Amino acid sequence: MHDNFFMENYTVNEYALCARFKSKRRKKRLVKEDFEKQLIHLRKLEVSLWNKRRDLPLVPLEVSYQKGWQRNFKLRDDVARSGEASFYKELLEKINTWQFSPEKSFKKKKKRKRRHVYVEKIQTVKEFSEWEWKSSKLELTEKEKAHFYKRERWCSNFKRYKIHYVFNEPWRYVLRVSPYMITHTKMVDCDLECEIQLIDNYIVNHNLRDKINRLMYGSSLKWSYYEKENPKEISPIKNKSLHELYQQYVDEMIENHGK
Repeated sequence: MHDNFFMENYTVNEYALCARFKSKRRKKRLVKEDFEKQLIHLRKLEVSLWNKRRDLPLVPLEVSYQKGWQRNFKLRDDVARSGEASFYKELLEKINTWQFSPEKSFKKKKKRKRRHVYVEKIQTVKEFSEWEWKSSKLELTEKEKAHFYKRERWCSNFKRYKIHYVFNEPWRYVLRVSPYMITHTKMVDCDLECEIQLIDNYIVNHNLRDKINRLMYGSSLKWSYYEKENPKEISPIKNKSLHELYQQYVDEMIENHGK
């Protein structure tokens, strides 16, 4: 009777705190933290699988095939016969650029005076920004740097002039168009692809991508890669909201803790 008298003066949460039992609120918080830890672990596993797929080696094809055209620079014929051919050839390896196109003409559609016309794509050798020019990783020698001049150009993105270092003798190089041949393909690991697809299906079907991004990066990161069709509109089985799924998960975990 004496014990019952003191028991009646405590709330359930106060008694659970004194008895070192987990209160209902603490159980819910622990379940929520456990759920979030599992999502973080799932994201890390997904990234590691992506890296494994990226590091797979290339496999040569039995029969190569053409996929459009490529365009890059080469030495002009008279420069290639001159005494400084080796210097300009080594410099070209550092500043050469490539463009790819399905058409050999390398033209793109552009709107002019409410009409669509085709104009040729502009291609130049590599230019260096001020940060790249001052970087210790720049591969240019002092002799090669002497062939560049400083130029200010208006940048519409930053709304200010930016400094570039431009090659001052572009006439030494001419464009060369050649077929773009596919000779290798990426190795495919079926088991790895199955694991990646299983994780992606789980995340998409339960609409967990935004929650994972908020946990990992602090925001939902609405990337276009993840903006797919709403899974709720595909199948009625996926009509449960994240809150319902989470509440179901919480109830199951609380029951397990109670046992």
